[in-house]
Amino acid sequence: MHPRVCLHQVAFMAETTAAFVEFCCSIGVQHCTLVTPKLEQPREQETARKALAETGVKPGCINHPFAMRPDLESDSGGATKGLLQAIDMAADIGAPSIYLVTGGRGALSWEQAADRFAELIAPCREAAQQKGVALLVENASALNVDIHIAHTLPDTTRLARAAGIGVCIDIQPCWMEAGLKENMAEAMPLTGLVQVSDYVLGDRTAPNRAVPGDGAVPLERIIGDILNLGYAGLFDLELVGPRIEQEGAQAASKRAVDYLSNLLTKLGA
Repeated sequence: MHPRVCLHQVAFMAETTAAFVEFCCSIGVQHCTLVTPKLEQPREQETARKALAETGVKPGCINHPFAMRPDLESDSGGATKGLLQAIDMAADIGAPSIYLVTGGRGALSWEQAADRFAELIAPCREAAQQKGVALLVENASALNVDIHIAHTLPDTTRLARAAGIGVCIDIQPCWMEAGLKENMAEAMPLTGLVQVSDYVLGDRTAPNRAVPGDGAVPLERIIGDILNLGYAGLFDLELVGPRIEQEGAQAASKRAVDYLSNLLTKLGA
C-alpha cells in the first residue's frame, strides 16, 4: 500500500472509531482522517487513541464542522469554542491538521460571511500553531451551500488567505473548473491535504461520490499535475453517497485504496 494513501471515516459513521482504525490497518492503509462529531461521543477519543497506538495507523487529519449551530451570521462564539476543543483533540491523538466546513452564511453576502469566518477563527490560529496543528478550509460542492461558503477552488484560496489558514483541495467538486491547473498552483503553497473521489456523469444525488476509477474525473492527469506542482502530503479518500452505500463501505474502500495506491505508484509519488 502506498504510504500517502489516507482513508476518511465518513463512510464508517455507524461503526466505532476503533473499528474503523482497525479496518484501515487490515487493508494496509497507514493514515486515516477522523471526524470530530464521532470523536466527541463518549469514550470515542480514548478508544481511538488506543486503536491508533495498537495498529500503528496514523491520523492524517481531522474533519471538523465549524459554525454549524446555526451558521456564520448567527454564531455568538460557539464555533470558536468548538474549534479550540477540536485542536486539543487533534493534539491529543497526534493529528497534524484539521480541515473545516465553514458553516452556512445565513443572510450574509459572501464577502461578509468570509469576514465573519476569519473573525471567528482568529482566536484559534495561535492555539493551533502552539500545538502543531494546521488549520485548513476545503472547497465543497455548491449543493452544500447550507453548511459551507467556499465552493470553487479560487474562492477557497481567497477565504484561506483572508483567515490566515491553509487549504484542503477536494478534487471531486472542482475537477470541471476552468483553469484548474492554474487554480491548483495558486492554492498549492497553502495546501495541506488533497481529497480524492470520483463522479459518475448524470448523478444528481448529494453526496454523490464514487470509487476512483468508476467515473469521469480525470484523476491520473489531475493528481499528476498536483504532484508536479510539488505537493508532498497525503491523498485522502472521502467516499460517501448512494454508490458507496450500495457496494458497502468496506468493499468500496478496499477498491478505492487499491486504485489510488496503484495510481500514486505509477505516477512516481
